[in-house]
Amino acid sequence: MRGPDRITPPAPTTTGTTGSPAPAVRAGLLVVLMLGGLTAMPALSMDMYLPALPAAAAELHSSAAGIQLTLTTCLAGLALGQLIVGPLSDRWGRRRPLLAGMAVFVVATVACALAPDVPVLMGFRLVQGLAGAAGVVIARAVVRDMYDGLAMARFFSSLMLVSGIAPIAAPLIGGQVLRVTDWRGVFVVLAVVGAAITAVVARKLPETLPPGRRHSGGFGTTVAALRGLLADRAFSGYLLAGSFGFAALFAYVSASSFVMQEIHGASPQTFSLLFGANALGMITVGQINGRLLVGRVALEKVLGTGLVLVTLASTALLLMALGVFGEVGLAPMAAGFFALMSSLALVLPNANALGLMRARDAAGSASALLGTSAFLTGAIASPLVGVAGEHTAVPMAVTQVTCSVLAGAAFVLLCVRGPAAYPGG
Repeated sequence: MRGPDRITPPAPTTTGTTGSPAPAVRAGLLVVLMLGGLTAMPALSMDMYLPALPAAAAELHSSAAGIQLTLTTCLAGLALGQLIVGPLSDRWGRRRPLLAGMAVFVVATVACALAPDVPVLMGFRLVQGLAGAAGVVIARAVVRDMYDGLAMARFFSSLMLVSGIAPIAAPLIGGQVLRVTDWRGVFVVLAVVGAAITAVVARKLPETLPPGRRHSGGFGTTVAALRGLLADRAFSGYLLAGSFGFAALFAYVSASSFVMQEIHGASPQTFSLLFGANALGMITVGQINGRLLVGRVALEKVLGTGLVLVTLASTALLLMALGVFGEVGLAPMAAGFFALMSSLALVLPNANALGLMRARDAAGSASALLGTSAFLTGAIASPLVGVAGEHTAVPMAVTQVTCSVLAGAAFVLLCVRGPAAYPGG
């Protein structure tokens, strides 16, 4: 495996008083912050809304499963949008599709705040997801444009430090917004955040895919690129491992507000604090991954370890939900959630990095497949956690165990027993 080569993207020259170029680390930090903000948009779209799910369900006269479908439609939009925007960014460059998508995202978010019922809200959430997909898929493609090998894996862990703030801040913001307004105000705040990120990206993010590296073909070329990636056994293994890991994460995202608030009696503010603590665990382990493990331990071994830990944590949650340990309170369930979220920090960034290592010349398409598969799997997992109502955590835990086992199986069968090196590298 090749060392941590860096490909410097074209960027505007920033000069100081002497007219010399500004330090590269300053531009690099700005890029990290911008890409982190873009990758955080799905978390912001979901997590700011979570404390308001019970209130939104009551106002719109919906069941728990019904209101959770508004999460599913947003996820479905994020999945389909990535499959569209990713290949387009390989052809047209990164900036134009990104800015167009983010502008539509802001408009759709305002429309969500005005939705009169659940079907209309579901429709606008679908559009919101379709447009917001531009941010997350192009952010990953930009990382692939700039970095290769272990440097890319480290950069993904650095992104987790920035984008990981979103799961901490979003439910806290959502809980505080609910103190002064209703669930519609959450979407207003989200629209303002989206507009701010779009404005910064428009001014500061350079184009990272020069014209000479863009694909000039049409739909047939795109389909051929996608088919070639899926034919790569190891790429498919990393894609499935990351997707099922994300589904386990989203089963938690979809059900945690009901499990903690409806079953264990937590207030929206307490739920927000616990949700933030779990995200902090994910960030901490992500930084351990990027700063201590990458370059010292093979990425495949770290990914495999993370999958084992996710399986153990989800199994513990299932045993508690089934009452094997007797009636458990909020603290043991919160500890199980913390272990699950922290372990996923060893799975998600490394699965993405290993998958993208195999796609040097089709980063947008590879990023689209990775993202589409993850969000579609999450969209399927979302309604499953509420099939038995909001007063049991068993469906959530069963979904998480199933996803963790499938992720591990995909990794072992397709990656461990497949090719280790990535093409061209």
